[in-house]
Amino acid sequence: MSQPASNVRLRSARHAAGYRSQQELATALGVGVRQIRRWESGNPPWPHPDLQQALTQLLGQDMESLGFNPPVGRDRPDPVRRNPVGATVAAVGLAAVPMQTAAATQPASVAADFEAATRSHRRLYWSVAPATLHPAAVAHATLGCALLTETTGQTRRNVAAALAESYLLAGRIEFFDLRDAEQAGKTLLLALQAAGQADAPLLGSAILAHSAFIPAWAGERDAAVERMVAARTYARRGPAPAALWAWLDAVEAECETRCGNTRTALHLIGHAEDTLAAGTEHPTPAWLDWFTVVRLAAFKGNTQLKAGHLPQARTTLLGVLDGMPATEDKQRSVICGDLAAVEAASGNLEAACAYACRALDQLEVTWYAMGMDRVREVRRTLAPHQHEQCVRDLDERLYGWSTTVSALAR
Repeated sequence: MSQPASNVRLRSARHAAGYRSQQELATALGVGVRQIRRWESGNPPWPHPDLQQALTQLLGQDMESLGFNPPVGRDRPDPVRRNPVGATVAAVGLAAVPMQTAAATQPASVAADFEAATRSHRRLYWSVAPATLHPAAVAHATLGCALLTETTGQTRRNVAAALAESYLLAGRIEFFDLRDAEQAGKTLLLALQAAGQADAPLLGSAILAHSAFIPAWAGERDAAVERMVAARTYARRGPAPAALWAWLDAVEAECETRCGNTRTALHLIGHAEDTLAAGTEHPTPAWLDWFTVVRLAAFKGNTQLKAGHLPQARTTLLGVLDGMPATEDKQRSVICGDLAAVEAASGNLEAACAYACRALDQLEVTWYAMGMDRVREVRRTLAPHQHEQCVRDLDERLYGWSTTVSALAR
């Protein structure tokens, strides 16, 4: 005998959201398990409006994606109005972060243990090869999703916050190191979902600002600006420290620079400098470890370079190189690349090649796609001088065995 038809979409969404049985979902919704069986049947009845909203929130998908068809004459629900994050997840085909716990089975100490591993990954980012760290960060996030279904209350919120950090780290690696913007967008969306469950607006602001890089790199200014507006909205729910406000200015400046608006970008950087100088009584979150006064100056130097303010860019970037901590291996390759670009634009070929080689020295120690991009950009500007000995020497380094293999492998 053939198996009776069933609502495969709802059943799959239930499993993806972490509800392993119909009873777990029924408990989360406050309905009887018989109701879940009816919905997972081949002809599921149209739920009551309150249950529609609960289903879309718990499972992260709109009603049609869950296998329901509205009755004749009934308006179709607006998934964006009901659950904007869940609707977006459904649109790109992602499983949502579990949004409701089943009966708690883990002790409260699990949050601190999970957070400790998250902190370790955050620190390892500055020295461990991205291709090595990324699988560990993703696996850790998978563990966090499982823990969300086994914790409750403040413990669950703490796990969700650490999970958001893990997804943010994975998304940063995907975008800045692995150059996979499409996957980074999906991962950052999961990070935003987790931050929402933790009710962590500052972390949500940081995630949204990172997502603005994606359209900005593609020259899509309107989309980048919209995401920055959202990031600032979340920051206002804070209270946000001066460091976060200044970093948001720096991100928006980078987006404007990418879209050719260097004058606007320099204004934003000036505002960020004033914000940092003024300070605030609000503490800076531990996860905001990618931004300092020196990092702001690095943003400024690159923008001055793109604006054609070469003497100013040289002064700023040399100051960054002198003030950079010894642990800033990745960023050092970027700064050397920008200094190479300054010297190339100034016609100082020997100096340009020397800085490019310094960047390559650093990349052999700690690979960073952004740094290699800077060196390649400089080499393209040196094309008219490719027969000069210093440029040939740079090519020997740029296309050496280890550098070429690293570039192709990643």
